[in-house]
Amino acid sequence: MSSFSRNPLSRFFFAGALLAAGFGLAGALPLSAAEPSSLKKVNFVTEWLPQAQFAGFYIAKNNGIYEKYGLDVTIRPSGPNRSPYDALAKGEADITMLWLASGIEKRAQGAKIVNVAQLTQKSALMLVAKKDSRIRGPRDLEGKKIGLWDEIYQIQPRALFEKFGLNVKIISQAYSVNLFLRGGVDVASAMWFNEYHTILASGVDPEELTTLFFSDYELNFPEDGLYVTEETLAKDPALVTAFVKASLEGWKYAFDHTEEAEGLVMRDMKEAHIPASFAHQKWMLARMKDLILPPGLKRPMGTLAREDFERTGAALKKSGLIAEVPSFGEFYRGGELPNEG
Repeated sequence: MSSFSRNPLSRFFFAGALLAAGFGLAGALPLSAAEPSSLKKVNFVTEWLPQAQFAGFYIAKNNGIYEKYGLDVTIRPSGPNRSPYDALAKGEADITMLWLASGIEKRAQGAKIVNVAQLTQKSALMLVAKKDSRIRGPRDLEGKKIGLWDEIYQIQPRALFEKFGLNVKIISQAYSVNLFLRGGVDVASAMWFNEYHTILASGVDPEELTTLFFSDYELNFPEDGLYVTEETLAKDPALVTAFVKASLEGWKYAFDHTEEAEGLVMRDMKEAHIPASFAHQKWMLARMKDLILPPGLKRPMGTLAREDFERTGAALKKSGLIAEVPSFGEFYRGGELPNEG
């Protein structure tokens, strides 16, 4: 099972929260309901348990945006023992979320899946070190103990080590930052919107830290994208188009009405009995805007850039995870989706 089925999000509480979520969460109920028979039903599976990483989808559900586009959407979470890809492959989801590297890997292995929207444009994966370890940049990683997650999460770090000719000591990192906080490793893996903020919340001042973003070293492998099977796209392209457009509208609304979005996320997390920190969700939503709409973005929201695809695919091939990089035209169909009045 790909490590992307275990997205490193709020891992320290996932076991109990997963049972509480029950895979039946659909965001909040829509404010206004249309006749169910007039709407197309869509099952959508997110990458993890409810949190602000998915706020735009919850807004689209709660505020009737999906209904406006003719959809009756059920939103379900994935979790540590339920991957979003498996849900898609088994027909339990019409649309799901995957990281770009995971999507390319699955396609290269023969899965007939396509990317219909690339939400994040910048990788959130990063390395974090304490400045008192005398780490200021990549070359200072030489000989250091570095905590890495497994499998595909290691592609960017290993590419960075190779790029700068580094010899490091790789330590398996668990689903928390405790080892780093206790000095067990010099460097920790983190997601900008999640573990990094957890480190700050533990009392570490940002000025005490050195942050290394892979996207700053020509290793930008953006994460969250929307995926469907070729069969679903061929059967009802208008449904896919409507879902993508409604979801992007939900994200735009969430970024323009942050307090409303944060409140909705907190409500959904509490209803699912998931420990929720308002400060953490507020941070997460702000960082999601930085990732989905980074400053200077010159392409439409939700577009997969060919250079990001080729960069990610080349790294997967070099690492030996895939034999060949799939065709960009076969993999990405966002530009082919029909216009919806």
